[in-house]
Amino acid sequence: MTQAVPQRRASPRWTDYLPLSRGAWRNTAFVTAGVPVHLVVLSAFAVPWTTVPAADGPGWWLALVISVLLPLPLLRPLTAVQRSRFWSVLGIDVPPPTRVGRDIRAFLRSPATWRQLAYHTLAGPVFGLGGLLVIVMWAAGFAMALFYAYAWTLPSYSALALPAHNRAATLMTTGGILLLLVTPAVAVLVARLDARAARALLGPSRAEVLERQVEDLAEKRAGVVDAADAERRRIERDLHDGVQQRLVSLAMNLGLAKETLTGVPDNAMQVIAEAHTEAKEALTDLRNVVRGLHPAVLDDRGLDAALSGIAARTPLPVKLRVDVPERPAPTVEAVAYFVASEALTNVTKHARASHVEMVLTRHRNVLRMTVTDDGIGGADPSGGTGINGLRQRVASVDGTFRIISPVGGPTVITVELPCVL
Repeated sequence: MTQAVPQRRASPRWTDYLPLSRGAWRNTAFVTAGVPVHLVVLSAFAVPWTTVPAADGPGWWLALVISVLLPLPLLRPLTAVQRSRFWSVLGIDVPPPTRVGRDIRAFLRSPATWRQLAYHTLAGPVFGLGGLLVIVMWAAGFAMALFYAYAWTLPSYSALALPAHNRAATLMTTGGILLLLVTPAVAVLVARLDARAARALLGPSRAEVLERQVEDLAEKRAGVVDAADAERRRIERDLHDGVQQRLVSLAMNLGLAKETLTGVPDNAMQVIAEAHTEAKEALTDLRNVVRGLHPAVLDDRGLDAALSGIAARTPLPVKLRVDVPERPAPTVEAVAYFVASEALTNVTKHARASHVEMVLTRHRNVLRMTVTDDGIGGADPSGGTGINGLRQRVASVDGTFRIISPVGGPTVITVELPCVL
């Protein structure tokens, strides 16, 4: 499962536009660090045009092909350097694309390869020139802003001495101050455009981001479903090994007391007999609760035995056929069991059917279950018949649920569950 990387502040503040602020120097350091990296690709891109003769004939085609292919071996290290530059200076995390081919054919076919090539050969040189512009503007700004002070230090006979060239020195100094005021904004602009281009071209595409999010959500949902199933198993074991055993012992002791005690008044014996009956009923209710949480027979013997038990307890004749040669995942088994149990309960309560047929088969990685009854039909999800609960339980493992229930019947419920989560 992919994890989100915490990012530091990436959007500029108003202080980043001040000449001597920390943000101005950070952006300047960022664009300056990108100049040599961008120029390496620019030089590699320009080498074929200086070495391949392109006069008459297909020479310029050859130069173009070489200039495109030559940077390909440098893509991965250059991209790693750029990601490190974004994170270490600006605190911006540019995640790697989801699908990058490892062998040469997959590498050339991957869209991520050509996005990275576009960044390094097209966008990168532009940002490298932008970085050079920022450096030149800082240098010129400081030189021009200090020109007035420099002119005061010159001897009177110098051509640049003040006050003879007072106006020129003033203009130079004013222009330098204006450059110092404008340069941070240029550095912010170059850094922001570079960051946007890197996210779009060096990182995953929009489709890949959405795919990652879907995968993360699916993994989290599967984890929640597995955790809920494991918790039901734990509660079932605790009730079976703890409370149920105590009730069994209590019922046995009360039964022995009822059978062996003599000379007990009739009213006391009646109380013992009622307590014995209540204990047996409580034990029956607890067994039903335990079976509803997670039947032990499902883990021990699989769906065939578990569904046979449900069919035997159903007050309607149930024709059951199970053809599952290989057991699916435990969570899928549990979902299939509870869907079958709830479906038979709904038929018993609402369908007015005389018999039910249930077929469970497995085809490759799909577990298919069909429940058919000859009842009155007209099952409506909004009518409180439990159909929505069935649909939600099936959807929890990415299964499909379909129901056909015309008025007058029959009703056919078809459920398909993936065997592997």
